[in-house]
Amino acid sequence: MSIIQQHNADSLSDAWRTINIDALEEDSPLNFDIKTLRPPVPEITEPEVRQLATQVRQLLRAGDNDGALRGCLEMPVYVGADAAKEAALQTVIEVLQSIKASDMSPLLKRLYESDNGSELLDVLMKYLYKGMSSSAVSASSAPRTPTRVQTPQQTGGFSQVGGRPGVGNDSAGGAMSVLLSWHEKVVEVAGLGSIQRTMTDWRRV
Repeated sequence: MSIIQQHNADSLSDAWRTINIDALEEDSPLNFDIKTLRPPVPEITEPEVRQLATQVRQLLRAGDNDGALRGCLEMPVYVGADAAKEAALQTVIEVLQSIKASDMSPLLKRLYESDNGSELLDVLMKYLYKGMSSSAVSASSAPRTPTRVQTPQQTGGFSQVGGRPGVGNDSAGGAMSVLLSWHEKVVEVAGLGSIQRTMTDWRRV
């Protein structure tokens, strides 16, 4: 009789099913704290963002566009209340809208070649994507004001009803145009890698 035939169903043990294999693996998360993989990020409050916005506006009035943009990007709000994140986004957009189109590329090149320049442009890319999303949401979800009913006017074969298309979304469209222009310039300076790093980074502004 073979060894296999000597073991019947009663003698076979199912204890191996209760063994936690992951606990025996050296690289298992059970053997180390996975929180250490993510460095701690300080929380930034809304008053701190408001104070930064005041300093940034002073730099803009003094003509220091480089310092204003760097000041916004050096303190991204990764951890904080929604109000703080929104205030930081509005501050960045205000700075971007204050810079001339002809100064965008030279400013980004100087910023990219400075200390932590690549990381700063990645932060800018995060704010650009968030701003595009916010503008799209505000434009699509903004309440529509009731319009006066107009009767069709005969104009040689077709009728004109309603107002002009696009009225009421000029501000949202202008902000979107600015963000898209900055996005193009950032890609020209930092390359497509900036988009990839922005998409894969777990930190969100």
